[in-house]
Amino acid sequence: MTAPTPSLAAHPSGRRFRPLVALALLAIAISTLTRGGLLLATPGARDAGPAGWAWAFGAGLGYDLLAVLALGLPLMLWIAVVPRHGFARRRWRWPLQAGLASGVGLLLFVALAEAVFWEEFQARFNFIAVDYLVYTTEVIGNIRESYPVGMLLSGLAAMTATLFALGRRWRDVAHDDTPGRGRLLLAAGWIAALAAGTATVDGAMKDRSGNTYIDELAGNGVYQFFAAYRTASLDYERYYRQMPLPDAFATTRSALAEPSARFLDAQGIERRITPHRPARRLNVVLVSIESLSAEYSGLYGRSPSLTPNLDALTSSSLVFDRLYASGTRTVRGLEALSLAVPPTPGESIVKRPDARGLATLATVFNAQGYRSMFLYGGYGAFDQMNAFFGANGYEVHDRTDIPDDAIHNENVWGVADEDLYTMAMAQFDRAQVEGRPFFAHIMTTSNHRPYTFPAGRGPWPQGKRESAVAYTDWAVADFLRRAASRPWFEDTVFVITADHCASSGGLADLPVFRYHIPLWIHAPKHVEPGRYDRMMAQVDIAPTVLGLLGMGFDSPFYGVDVLARPDAPERAYIGTYQRLGYLTPDRLVELSPNQGLRTVRPEWARDVPQPDVPDDARDTAIAIGAYQSAAWRYAHGRMAADGPHPARP
Repeated sequence: MTAPTPSLAAHPSGRRFRPLVALALLAIAISTLTRGGLLLATPGARDAGPAGWAWAFGAGLGYDLLAVLALGLPLMLWIAVVPRHGFARRRWRWPLQAGLASGVGLLLFVALAEAVFWEEFQARFNFIAVDYLVYTTEVIGNIRESYPVGMLLSGLAAMTATLFALGRRWRDVAHDDTPGRGRLLLAAGWIAALAAGTATVDGAMKDRSGNTYIDELAGNGVYQFFAAYRTASLDYERYYRQMPLPDAFATTRSALAEPSARFLDAQGIERRITPHRPARRLNVVLVSIESLSAEYSGLYGRSPSLTPNLDALTSSSLVFDRLYASGTRTVRGLEALSLAVPPTPGESIVKRPDARGLATLATVFNAQGYRSMFLYGGYGAFDQMNAFFGANGYEVHDRTDIPDDAIHNENVWGVADEDLYTMAMAQFDRAQVEGRPFFAHIMTTSNHRPYTFPAGRGPWPQGKRESAVAYTDWAVADFLRRAASRPWFEDTVFVITADHCASSGGLADLPVFRYHIPLWIHAPKHVEPGRYDRMMAQVDIAPTVLGLLGMGFDSPFYGVDVLARPDAPERAYIGTYQRLGYLTPDRLVELSPNQGLRTVRPEWARDVPQPDVPDDARDTAIAIGAYQSAAWRYAHGRMAADGPHPARP
């Protein structure tokens, strides 16, 4: 794979290609400077040493060249078709100049966007960037509310004008007389190089340094973006390690077997749960707090704590010390809490167009006569939340149900948490009047960039993540204080957890410490306070809560009631949209595209590499079985709410 070089411009008949050469060199220079800036800003990359830096810049240059070939193709074709001496005429020359100016501006804009994206996700453009393009209102609004957009765009415009002016000599092609055959040969060579590079290079080739930050920096943002777009939908059967389907189900069944469960058929995972407690028709309020990492809480070791109010609940709550989120996006948390299913590759099930009529936590409650609700402080069209929950047993309430005069603060993501809780309590009051128990899943938004909240709630500066965490903590305490005056309060179980952690990047591919989230179950009159110190997964929350209520039900879930037996399996399912992890106390099995399989030693508290360890045959089999069977069940309509479905292809 080769790139254009200045020698092309020096050829007597090559002047018309000078602008293309200049733009290509500028693109490589900007990409290299961006890579260097991100490296200097990231301690985990800086500490990689000369070998890591060499890999980042060396491999990165290859991806940069491929991106140049792709981005420069329109300009190459335009230059190739302009007739001899055509650039001496204004009608051909001005479109070229406009295209060059736009190209310079685009290169600078992409560099700025990459810096912003890296600050939030510690990654080059990936599936999240592709996903966010669908929701331009929220994304653009978030940027406007978080950064001095006017100043940044003015700076970009000034830099674009300066670079464009400095490149005047390279833009002058008025006297070119390159023959048509030569132009066509160069265009054909360019296209051939692009085709060869696209066919032989993939995004995983850079992932060889052992340092995820370095591997990310070795990529090119533009290339990574389009690579993520191509892999937005990943077919498990095509890309991931498998076993015979009956074996996958048999392995999964063995992992889910427990004394209180009776499988409903000889092959599937659906099982009838016999309660181990007396039945109690209590209300349940499940609060999933945006980006609430366990590390923010004094309960989990932070000093000083950012969550003193939640910490104060510990003495009167059942607290879970080692809970791990399924993913790094809100939709993954919602998927785990509602469907109790491992994070299958590609899009979350919440966002898939045919995710209707599924067996969810709400359908279990509804079968018991409950009123089930999903309540969100933003507009639920984002990430298809309203569509998913509305089609799967929940009644939906979002920002559109909150009068403007009842809002103390809002940003592009939604209203302040306290306003969401006010709306939720009004719905709970109505359910109380109806005489029905209720189950409510509340999804907050305040702990999200741009980190704004009502004034006067505490001594916290606006726009800071730590401030938003402190406000979120205050709002939960305020919610419980106000709820205590309601007639339904004494008979309500409050389940307070997170959708995912605040950060996702790390030196490891699946940095375990970035998945640790808190969980309080608060109902002093009904749930005995205590601490559960064994590892559990986010998919275990739903069946554990149902177990606390003494509810018998037919379970379609991959989670288990961890309180039903002292030897509940210590494991969790964690993942990204491509990499799938099965976590146990001493190893993490990672499944990746192209049948990738790796086992590493998890690092629980620090951002350090997770070294390879020998595979364990049983853990590997359980990992493959769980993910393969979950993907198969969804693809074949076997997660529906209308009863058990045998595992038959």
